[in-house]
Amino acid sequence: MTEISTPDAVGRTGCSLEEIYRRIHREQMLGLPILNPALEVEAVGFAPYCGHRLGILVTPWFMKLMLWPGEEAPWPELREGESQSWQFPCGALKFVAERDEQAGSYHAFSLFSPMHEFAGQDEARAAAQAVLQGLFIEAAPAEPVPAAPAGPLAEIREAVAAPMSKRDFLRGSFLGRRRESGR
Repeated sequence: MTEISTPDAVGRTGCSLEEIYRRIHREQMLGLPILNPALEVEAVGFAPYCGHRLGILVTPWFMKLMLWPGEEAPWPELREGESQSWQFPCGALKFVAERDEQAGSYHAFSLFSPMHEFAGQDEARAAAQAVLQGLFIEAAPAEPVPAAPAGPLAEIREAVAAPMSKRDFLRGSFLGRRRESGR
């Protein structure tokens, strides 16, 4: 089991994140159609990140990237539902402040919900590990897009990109036909 070592989170209860969400699964979620019965609660890859703890929680009803406050860095105090962007090598992600009665306050980035697309725990765990690896891959610099060649297709692309009314669209104005006046 992965222990989250934060004073506000599970440290005060002595329970692990997995224990808390297994209890939620048993006491509040059993029998709901949102659950994937092939999955179980598992904390994946929790490790230090910028003075906090970062990892993914897989449950039968969601998969979330979670950031828990640490003692080595300041933690932005947000109200539940407010958002905070966190910078990763792959780019910035906007997390939402959440609070669990037992686990405390944390920031979450929802990855999947519901979890029906996963055939089993191994597949869900592999997806979580791939997300964690992807966070730390530097985003490739944007490459210039070659200019579109001139011609009828370019004119149509330009016409489609321009604002037009539904009437003009139905009349085919994006095909280069001129509007008929008086109608």
